[in-house]
Amino acid sequence: MLPSPTRDAAQAASDIETFGFCIVPEVLPTERLVRVREALYRAASEDRARGREQKFRLDYAHDETNQRVWNLLSRDPIFADLVEDPLALELVKATVGWPALLGNISANITGPGGGEMVLHADQIFVPEPWPARPQGANVAWCIDDFTDENGATRIVPGSHRLNRKPAAEEATAESVALEAPAGSIVVMESRVWHKTGHNRTKDSRRAGIFAWYTRPIYRQQENWFLSLNPAVRQFASDDMLVLLGYRTEGLGLVNGKSPA
Repeated sequence: MLPSPTRDAAQAASDIETFGFCIVPEVLPTERLVRVREALYRAASEDRARGREQKFRLDYAHDETNQRVWNLLSRDPIFADLVEDPLALELVKATVGWPALLGNISANITGPGGGEMVLHADQIFVPEPWPARPQGANVAWCIDDFTDENGATRIVPGSHRLNRKPAAEEATAESVALEAPAGSIVVMESRVWHKTGHNRTKDSRRAGIFAWYTRPIYRQQENWFLSLNPAVRQFASDDMLVLLGYRTEGLGLVNGKSPA
């Protein structure tokens, strides 16, 4: 059984605990969704035009149909709004607690014919045996409709309860496509097994934005101190400063004090 899409935050948090993920529909109103989609595809186009397009690595080969867009926080202010979306943050706090760190926010655009990613869990950087609770949460923003046919993220429901990464012989474990309309979010805790699906369409791209949050003891995937547009920090809210690691307690101090 799979959880039904829900707008109820308490039910969504319960679904994450039970199934390893939840689906929340209609988080982005139409006008906001259009703005996010335009900003993302514009950033992807700019990367291609400047010769800095990054392809998606699938196991040991590159998939030429698939594009990654990194460091979205520096590309357009609208992506900061996704990071701090109240419902998304509520589910992050329910899953990993607070304070938390924003490890990364990037996009995956899979094109026609795009292949599947290798099955994995997001907290593979954590030595096994894993702690009893998830160490991170991934908030996937559906910028286009996520369908089985266009390569929606595939997940192995309940695999988080195994509390380990998949073994090599489990790479073909049965998975289901997380189908959701554009504007929805899929929140996955960091132990659940998942992968990018195979885009079997002839002419459709499928874009997803992935905001990755962790407990505050882990190094961030994106080095915000080097890569972030300074304007983002200068105008950041208190919560954003915490997420970026500029406001901290115990770790990351400067002369014994929080740097912000």
